[in-house]
Amino acid sequence: MIVRGAVPGDVIEARILRLRPIAWGYALVLPGAGSLPNDFTQPNIRYFEFDDARTTAEFLPGIKLPVEPFQGILGVQPEGDQPFPSSPPGPYGGNMDLRELVEGTSLFVPVFHPGGRLWTSDSHAVQGDGEVTITAIETAMEEAQIQYVLHKNVPLQWPMVETPTHWIGLGSDADLDEAMTICLRNMIGWLSRTSGMTAVDAYSLCSLAVSFRVTQNVNRTKGIHALLPKDLFAPELRQRISIVARPGI
Repeated sequence: MIVRGAVPGDVIEARILRLRPIAWGYALVLPGAGSLPNDFTQPNIRYFEFDDARTTAEFLPGIKLPVEPFQGILGVQPEGDQPFPSSPPGPYGGNMDLRELVEGTSLFVPVFHPGGRLWTSDSHAVQGDGEVTITAIETAMEEAQIQYVLHKNVPLQWPMVETPTHWIGLGSDADLDEAMTICLRNMIGWLSRTSGMTAVDAYSLCSLAVSFRVTQNVNRTKGIHALLPKDLFAPELRQRISIVARPGI
């Protein structure tokens, strides 16, 4: 997908309008993969059928999982012109496996090439934070509607997500501790720019009110995401806070 007028220094917002999966999916446990690569020596595959409304999937008798579809991969072409694998996430978005990126949410991602060159795949129906076996309930989308909106001259270095209730920062690295550091610094920088608070106040707020979670622990490049509740802020301040805020605006 090409967004006309997008150039490096801009941000593209991907608004998730509609995601409806097909009627079934599957999950895998693979020896040598996942968060416990040596604990399970036999491969295992489990198939799931979803109800007609695509709201639940039965794991075992008496255990129903809520179906909350999202795209595991969504982003722009990474910086540079060399071939790049689809598995690791990064500043370009990519294989983030962020389960909060459902209908009614938006991904904001910086542009590295003219047009952005957006791509999406890896449809999921159900996933917990961490995605520890290396798969969610993998599926395909019967219907997917994503609207792309261009924001000019926005100093966003890493992707962020907005939901009706939270602002979400992201960080990824082969080292999970470094992913945490990247995510935390991204949140501090964004909060300072958009809300006007000092960096030290933003750092303190992250400790007191932001939940840092492991997005996925299995893509070699691991992910951390930070959830900041919107309802902490008075309505007049909340209205001024924007992921695509520019300095001095």
